Amino acid sequence: MGCGFPYTCRLETRKIVLLIGLILVSVLVIQHFELPYGNSLLSLLSTGKSVLIFYDTNGEDNGDSGLKENFMPESALEMYHNATIETIGKHIGLAPESAIDTLESVSDISPSVTYREESDALRNPRNVVSPPESVTLQSYSPLSSTLKVNETNNFQGSQNSAMNSSPPQKEMPEKAIASVLSISEMYEMLLHSRVSSFSKRPVWSSSADQELFDARFQIENTSIIRDHPGLYGPIYRNLSTFVRSYELMEQKLKIYVYRDGKRPVFHQPRLKGIYASEGWFMKLLEASNRYITTNPGEAHLFYLPFSSQLLVDYIYVPDSHSFHEIIQYLKNYLDTIKGRYSFWNRTNGEDHFLVACHDWAPAETKKHMANCIRALCNADTKESFQFGKDVSLPETYVHSPQNPSKEFEGNSPSRRKFLAFFAGQMHGYVRPVLLKHWENKDPDMKIFGRMKKASYIQHMRNSKYCICAKGYEVNSPRVVEAIIHGCVPVIISDNFVPPFFEILKWDSFAVFVFEKDIPDLKNILLSIPEKRYVVMQQRVNQVKKHFLWHNSPVKYDIFHMILHSLWYNRVFRLPPL
Repeated sequence: MGCGFPYTCRLETRKIVLLIGLILVSVLVIQHFELPYGNSLLSLLSTGKSVLIFYDTNGEDNGDSGLKENFMPESALEMYHNATIETIGKHIGLAPESAIDTLESVSDISPSVTYREESDALRNPRNVVSPPESVTLQSYSPLSSTLKVNETNNFQGSQNSAMNSSPPQKEMPEKAIASVLSISEMYEMLLHSRVSSFSKRPVWSSSADQELFDARFQIENTSIIRDHPGLYGPIYRNLSTFVRSYELMEQKLKIYVYRDGKRPVFHQPRLKGIYASEGWFMKLLEASNRYITTNPGEAHLFYLPFSSQLLVDYIYVPDSHSFHEIIQYLKNYLDTIKGRYSFWNRTNGEDHFLVACHDWAPAETKKHMANCIRALCNADTKESFQFGKDVSLPETYVHSPQNPSKEFEGNSPSRRKFLAFFAGQMHGYVRPVLLKHWENKDPDMKIFGRMKKASYIQHMRNSKYCICAKGYEVNSPRVVEAIIHGCVPVIISDNFVPPFFEILKWDSFAVFVFEKDIPDLKNILLSIPEKRYVVMQQRVNQVKKHFLWHNSPVKYDIFHMILHSLWYNRVFRLPPL
């Protein structure tokens, strides 16, 4: 139809434009409240770090800001599920039908195994004593030949140095995560990181980058396998992906280890005690002929070989309640690395990694080493742990450096006479609550304070479930101890990312109970059918091989699993070609 008068035409056009504008505004407003992320435009467009995606950047600072309480509403989850199933499957190496099974499985976990909490986790300050005052720092440079220590004290270092150090005052983030994440929600975050969060492109390319791209293509397009010698499929998120990735790691992975840095903080691992994981990894990697290269041009990863435990012993100023000296010490080291070599500058540290087990490691490294792949025992979603980049490092209490993983055979399920067991010191706020509700309250619930080692082991061998309650931080060596003794771990540690999370299907062999549910702990455990418990216990025995140290590393042991997680995260963090 024509228009008789130009003015009338212009008027009608304006009405149409106005109507379209109102519709667009309405759509954006609806998306803001329906999408699972705080800012709808950021949700749709962001390809940066996951912190931009998972935090509400527009909310008022009223104490409840941060991650939205409903992390992924049902309507948004359905859209996310349908729209990204093919992409997610491709990026984690799943066929479409397998990807569907995987996504459905994380939202269909038995309520007897995983429980969700909507309230804030408590945060209590740590209360520990100072290290020996006789340690004196004569030199502050991280690169001189050695550290000098007061000769009046033959300081060998306590194997429990974390418990002998007065903690710095932690800075609270401006916007903390408001709710506690379930295991299924953590896995959704991991999946999302695989398709949305990548490293920046290197300043210049290398042959090692191309090898990583080729490896990712092979992992993504690997053939499906149903079983593999020595590996039990149900304990893995995707057996086919893991097997192919591990094979490629063995064939290709090359690591350059910086020789800079002074002892004992650098290159002098401590092989005994609660934080020995970082020391054993350092020892075995530096002795490796298979994975170490002296040619940085062919390296896929660069290792920063320092001990987070020895930083506390030698650099931390007693009673200072500050990380400042440790952070400055690491900065001085990095400044030297950047000045002497070009490797850090090529990727801004994104192909560098550290392995640190001390409780304070996240705070010590998050400022100047945030771009690195950080393998951390204290893998806490509230302490800057990044899914898809960082690695959850198993905390293993090594009693004997000569025999780092003495394996104790536990009893069969029918001979385990106790329902649940816990014993330990009263560190943090969770354990006192556990004892308040269950110590000497029920003959099936063996909940104690400190206990002698021999009795401790016997109780683990004779219990169906071993309670792994957090101390000052989310990590605890009890998780690995329970597995070694064939006891199903019951992890009571809100927002703890369990070790090798990107590979192992933890809900298939462990129980996760939120801290607020401690009063109902027995009912939760009894709600798990006996048949289900037997299956979980058998899977604990199958996963045990991944948590054992050996003087000479063996296939699929803890050393190789740490290496694989570092390799795997580097491969899938590379930006698409």
